[in-house]
Amino acid sequence: MDMMATTSPLQSLVAQRDPAALGPVVGAQTWRDLLFLHWAVDADAVQRLLPPGLTAHTFAGRAYVGIVPFAMARVRPRFLPPLPWLSWFLELNVRTYVHDADGVPGVWFHSLDCNQPIAVEIARRAFHLPYEHAIMRAERQGHALRYACQRQGQQGPAWRYAWDTAGPGSPASPGSLEEFLVERYVLYSVDRAGQLYRGRVSHTPYRVHVPRVDQLDIGPATLAGYALDGPPVSVLAAEPVNVSIHPLRRLGTL
Repeated sequence: MDMMATTSPLQSLVAQRDPAALGPVVGAQTWRDLLFLHWAVDADAVQRLLPPGLTAHTFAGRAYVGIVPFAMARVRPRFLPPLPWLSWFLELNVRTYVHDADGVPGVWFHSLDCNQPIAVEIARRAFHLPYEHAIMRAERQGHALRYACQRQGQQGPAWRYAWDTAGPGSPASPGSLEEFLVERYVLYSVDRAGQLYRGRVSHTPYRVHVPRVDQLDIGPATLAGYALDGPPVSVLAAEPVNVSIHPLRRLGTL
C-alpha cells in the first residue's frame, strides 16, 4: 500500500490499462523524442502543491517530480486526419504522481509548455490542463537532439535540453522505479470552479533506455514551486508510442 494512502488500497499501474475503464476513444496522437528527468522530493513538498482530493503517490517513501520534453505528432480528433502545422508541435511538462480517494494512481501536471497556440487553448478549455504558450524548437543531428523552450513572459534565457535518442529500449521491469515513473495512463485536472477530473490515455508500454544527457534545466520545476537539488535520480528516454485519448470525466459522476 502507498505510504501516503489514507482511504483505500492503491490500484496497480497495470490495472490502468484495463479496457473496461477507458471509455470510448475521442482522439489520437503520437508521442516521440521523450526524455524523462526525475528528482526525488519529500512527499510533503508535493502535497502542499496539490488540489483537494489528490494525495502524493510515493515509491519507497519518496515522491518524484519530473521534467519531460517531447514532441507531439499527428494530433487529431478521432475519425479526422492530422492537419499540417496544427497536428505537429513540441511540449515540455512538469509533473508529479498522485492518487485520488479511490486509490487510482495518475499524473498531476504543474505546467505544460507548448508552441502550438490552438492546442494550448483547446487543452485549457477541454481538459482543464495548465498549458502555457511558449516559443520552442528542436534540432536533430543523427540521434542527438537539442531542445529549447522559452515560456511566454518568462524572464532570462530559454530552458535547454540535449540528449541522445538512440536506443534500443525495453519495457520497464514490473515493480521498478522506472515503471512507477513512466507507466501512467491516468491524468488529473481541476477546472476554475475547483472540480476534479480524471482523464485516461492508452498506448503500448514504453520502451525505455538510459540516454546520455548533455544539458538540462530545472527552471520549469522551480517556477512550479520545487527546489530541486542535485542531478536527476532517474534519466530515461523512450521510443515513440501511438496514443489513444479517452474522455475526461468529472469525479463524483463516475
